Amino acid sequence: MTDTPYRGLGWAHGALTVQRLGAMLAPVTFLLADGRQVSPMQVAPWAGEAGTEDLPGILRKLRGEWPCVPFGYSVPPDGFAPDWAAAIRPADPGEEAHGHSSNTDWQWQSAGDGALKLALDYPESSPIARVERTVTPDPDAPAIDCEFRVEVREDCRLPIGLHPVFRLPLAVGGARLEPGRFDHGLTYPSTVEPAAPLFAIDARFDDLEKVPGRFGTVVDASRLPLSTEAEELLQLNGIDGTAALANEAEGYRVRLTWQKEHFPSLLLWYSNAGRKMAPWNGRHIAIGIEPICSPFGLGPPTAQADNPISLSGTPTALAFKAGEPFVTRYRIAAEPL
Repeated sequence: MTDTPYRGLGWAHGALTVQRLGAMLAPVTFLLADGRQVSPMQVAPWAGEAGTEDLPGILRKLRGEWPCVPFGYSVPPDGFAPDWAAAIRPADPGEEAHGHSSNTDWQWQSAGDGALKLALDYPESSPIARVERTVTPDPDAPAIDCEFRVEVREDCRLPIGLHPVFRLPLAVGGARLEPGRFDHGLTYPSTVEPAAPLFAIDARFDDLEKVPGRFGTVVDASRLPLSTEAEELLQLNGIDGTAALANEAEGYRVRLTWQKEHFPSLLLWYSNAGRKMAPWNGRHIAIGIEPICSPFGLGPPTAQADNPISLSGTPTALAFKAGEPFVTRYRIAAEPL
């Protein structure tokens, strides 16, 4: 059964599912210490609907958490702040949104009891040769440990990211974002979704509760869901490798920890019913809490070139060496509030 689209694991503190497409992790149910069951990962509401088979791979069954290499996708420079417009580079031939790994069926691999492992060989034209992903529930806690391994054919520099997407409660402001210590935050240097702008363009901030708004306002970006429809991005640079989402409406916290030396920034994707086109149809409400080494996911050529974030001292691409596999580890855990 090496081609089964899903595999699952159950343990004393929960149950999880991984799908071959994108190696995406979800749904996940954690059994908390107080006996309650919580499911923190988002599953896109269109998964399984008629017509989804024609969508790009990453969107077809969008859900939960998955690794991306290379991270991001290229966009034209129109509408960007001047410093950014000068830095943006065109896409490489054959570019796929968030990398080949996000759009393709992986292959199941042998793993020890209590773990799931997948691998994917990249096209020969890519500097990336192979990626592997291992998902292991913690037998003693409501937590999941993940390992991501990258092998390259040649020395290269690439943006890389993790893409956890978390479900939000129905009540406006019913959850609170709790990022770890960070040096500074940046708003997106253009408009993410013209129909639903919220934050000022290319602004700096130091407090997630006081983010400059598009129309001269100050926005508390820590309280979710937002009170207004929006599709936005914020990037926190120099972050300490921790972030959490406290779902106060449902009484639990989900915590993400990662290796900050690999992912020096955190991208926050506010998907607050702001996208009206299919398959989104104004019904996707979630928060992406994404450890990255990238400039807002603006595509590999821009990440590899000088750009305002890399020039400020925060790396936007990692160095990979042929013959030296890159391995990073991270953890998703839940606890009662």
